[in-house]
Amino acid sequence: MQRILVDQANIRSAHLASTPDAALGEGQARLTIESFSLTTNNVTYSATGDVLKYWQFFPSGQSGQGIVPVWGTAHVSESRAACLPIGTRLYGYLPMADHLVITPEQTSAQTFSDIAPHRAGLAAVYNSYTEVAPANPRSDALRALLQPLLATSWLLADWLADNAFFEADQIIIGSASSKTGLGLCKFLKEISPRPFQIVGLTSQSNTAFVESLGACDLVLPYDALETLPPKASVYVDMAGNAAVKSRLHHHLGATLKHSAAVGTSHWDQFAPPQNLPGPKPQFFFAPAQIAKRRAEWGAGEINRQITAAWQRIANDAADWLDIIPHSGLAAAPALWTRLASGAVPPREGHILHVSPPAAKGPLA
Repeated sequence: MQRILVDQANIRSAHLASTPDAALGEGQARLTIESFSLTTNNVTYSATGDVLKYWQFFPSGQSGQGIVPVWGTAHVSESRAACLPIGTRLYGYLPMADHLVITPEQTSAQTFSDIAPHRAGLAAVYNSYTEVAPANPRSDALRALLQPLLATSWLLADWLADNAFFEADQIIIGSASSKTGLGLCKFLKEISPRPFQIVGLTSQSNTAFVESLGACDLVLPYDALETLPPKASVYVDMAGNAAVKSRLHHHLGATLKHSAAVGTSHWDQFAPPQNLPGPKPQFFFAPAQIAKRRAEWGAGEINRQITAAWQRIANDAADWLDIIPHSGLAAAPALWTRLASGAVPPREGHILHVSPPAAKGPLA
């Protein structure tokens, strides 16, 4: 088995390593990973890996070295699980590696959960795998790149609506050029009538890109955030940039009604908030909103709404997303370093093709 190990003390550093394949136990299945996406979302997983337990999904067995979770497609290449025959293609949470052993339990006609003991106490949404159709490179790439990010975007919009948008006159999205930030802007723009303005904050170099998409009422570079009017506001922080957060809190003060922390795309500029005016920043954990809606609506309805939402936004992906393929797991360390260093432009969506797809798979 080959996998990419990331230095937990310096997440820009990653290398390819090998370990012997483990024999399958009764009830287990081996997945051969076909492809996965790499985005700044994965950088957030590594930057918050200790606090939010992301390092625990795929233990490396090596102190100080972690395996970053990714989203992608795999097929069953060996099975001792009656519910999961060889050749089945699955989409879900995978390690940055070429294989994964799971202990599957079928939870619906096309859904399986990994019930391996080490995953029992982790967020259930990440343990779920969905059966998908035979390989289609573009469909596989869009699903891996956009489904997890736009699902978070939609859940953020749903959570804001669930809280009456905190009665804000403006909702400010930090790192609006990120795919999750852009998705949130697009979902908020769909609301009609809409009682608030959508403000996108981004770097000077990405301002024109965000403006061109028409998802924000106002786009500002970070160095102009003090021009925002001091009125009832919500800040949704995708970047985790401590200096930007401090400036915004000090500028808006008591007019800031809520400050939500979502991502850490600027992980190297993150610091715990200290002595900030206005509300204390609170972390938004998407699985918690999923669990709430599942309890209220049922698993089928929340899954249906999320799927319809991300596919709706993905329909115009050709206008704002360039899919860039890479061949082989060995390409991952260099790409990972670029991502973790903030050197990947927002238009780019990177897909790692690791192994050939299954010759055939069940329809989904």
